[in-house]
Amino acid sequence: MGYDVSFHPISPEEMREWYFTPLTWIQQGQEEKVLALAAQYRIEDFYAEKYLDTLRVGAGTESDELFDKSHGFYIAVIQGFFRDYYYTRGSAFSFLVEEKPEYERYFTSWGQVTPVSFPNPMQNRIIENYCSGVYLSPDQVMQLLKDMEQDPKVLEDLEGLWSNGQIAVLKKALSAAAELGVGLLEATEVVEPNPISPNESTSYSNLYHCDRDGVYLYIDTVSAQLADVIGKSEEQA
Repeated sequence: MGYDVSFHPISPEEMREWYFTPLTWIQQGQEEKVLALAAQYRIEDFYAEKYLDTLRVGAGTESDELFDKSHGFYIAVIQGFFRDYYYTRGSAFSFLVEEKPEYERYFTSWGQVTPVSFPNPMQNRIIENYCSGVYLSPDQVMQLLKDMEQDPKVLEDLEGLWSNGQIAVLKKALSAAAELGVGLLEATEVVEPNPISPNESTSYSNLYHCDRDGVYLYIDTVSAQLADVIGKSEEQA
């Protein structure tokens, strides 16, 4: 699948501190509180402004907009202003659970995470571009890591989707979340690497907080595909 998927270590408490509470500040015209929070976490001015802009968009979300395409996506974006996130091309828990519903045991719905009830409809998975996906709670992160080590079937299922070395990136994301004691949120198109011209990659968040391992794998895959196409063209010439 042609999705740029990213994985964002964040706890429900951090979602409240970094997104839901600042959202109320924006609605109350207290933008200076957002900038103070950004300064507290030593977020550079450029990204503090991007953070503020993201919250402004969130504050303007209509009640009938899909939560996953609005608030959920914005939470993934703002996480990347505070700490690292991880990238894999086309591999997501949302796609795994479509084929294997039993993996829902590792996921927590937005209704259990948000501090207040939102009227927005929630899909709790990736349905299109620029969308949040499933959320693994801190306990579910720990459980999945444990099962990946002890249950060969779980590891086999994950390796089937996170192929070509990407399983190492997923483990890195899960391990980072576990070390921090937080959960893991997936989303699409928060970051869009350019495998042909990496310097032209873009991110709605802080591009420099995107872990490079998954990006390098994507670049290697595209390079191999291009070499294959060129080789076949030369054979036919």
